[in-house]
Amino acid sequence: MINLAGRDILHSWGKFVLTGLGLGLLIGVTLTMAGVYRGLVDDARRLLDNSRADLWVVQQDTQGPYAESSSLRDDAVRAIRGLPGVAQAANVTYLTMQVRRGDQEVRAMVVGFESGQPGEPGYLVAGRHITRSHYEAVVDVQTGFRLGERIGIRRHDYTVVGLTQRMVSSGGDPMVFIPLKDAQEAQFLKDNDAILNERARTAANPSLNRPGVPGLLEAIQASQASNRSVNTVLVQVQPGFDAETVAGPIRRWKHLEAYTREQMEEILVAKLIATSARQIAMFLVILAIVSAAIVAFIIYTMTLGKIREIAVLKLIGTRNRTIAGMILQQALGLGLIGFVVGKVAATVWAPIFPKFVLLEPGDALRGLVAVMLICALASTLAIRAALRVDPAAAIGG
Repeated sequence: MINLAGRDILHSWGKFVLTGLGLGLLIGVTLTMAGVYRGLVDDARRLLDNSRADLWVVQQDTQGPYAESSSLRDDAVRAIRGLPGVAQAANVTYLTMQVRRGDQEVRAMVVGFESGQPGEPGYLVAGRHITRSHYEAVVDVQTGFRLGERIGIRRHDYTVVGLTQRMVSSGGDPMVFIPLKDAQEAQFLKDNDAILNERARTAANPSLNRPGVPGLLEAIQASQASNRSVNTVLVQVQPGFDAETVAGPIRRWKHLEAYTREQMEEILVAKLIATSARQIAMFLVILAIVSAAIVAFIIYTMTLGKIREIAVLKLIGTRNRTIAGMILQQALGLGLIGFVVGKVAATVWAPIFPKFVLLEPGDALRGLVAVMLICALASTLAIRAALRVDPAAAIGG
């Protein structure tokens, strides 16, 4: 029995391979889009892992510090440290901004932390940890900075003393770690001109500059020139204690919000990147439809090009099931070639993307099944055309 699929591929292998390459690039884009979503989720989880916290204490009625703005006084950490079940608690600030490298700028999340406390980078790939209280930084290698370089954050320059890796924000921005006091100044303090203007306004206010109350104006101006705010308190729970149990008194008595690891992951994955996930899902659906249309068009065109051969097969008594199977084999072969090309392409170009692309084996397996199903469904149009061929066409003009 003539294998129509094998014969057609053998005699038109150039067109078949080129079609498979084109389809493969489209499948590669599809796998990459799935990898982009997986990368977003992995970045969010890495952010939580790198903080080394069991609880995130933030401003009441907010979902900070990553999804929303959060501001609380830095002395709140002392009351939290005294609660049962708390092993460690530390103030941390987060600020996404442009840091300067000479004339260039790099988008990064600046993290202010206390040495030896939660929030400190857990490991280094080069250099050392911060040992001075000011003007030293540990950066993620994705920033492009090297040891000994100077980077500008607001009004001050910092020396890079250590390098870490895969320390990123939920948006994939690399992290820059600096001492907490420096981060508080960078995030919360006003610039010099604003401070001078604020002092002038305060001095012109009769209720704040009373002649009979010496020292009042100076005290108010001093409070305006300092800031004791942080974004969150990271808490590590003692072994044997449940994080939710420790969080209860914080919410009830400290008038603050406290989130466990599971709750914070829900905020980041289900809320913060939810819109991006829906957009990527729409792209995947569109790419699947386009892939099905391409396969259907190619297989249908190839089938119309061999109408006479199909008529001959019918004339010699070949069953419709055999003819349909031949066309299906061709469609599945095209899909298999396309998937292999797509998987290789996605693996090659994924590291070039500016943000992390995570290609999971499970996604590849599901992608293979989806490609085979799409190719099988797309072949039905060509199969219907083949089954309607009149055997008399084999002897026609």
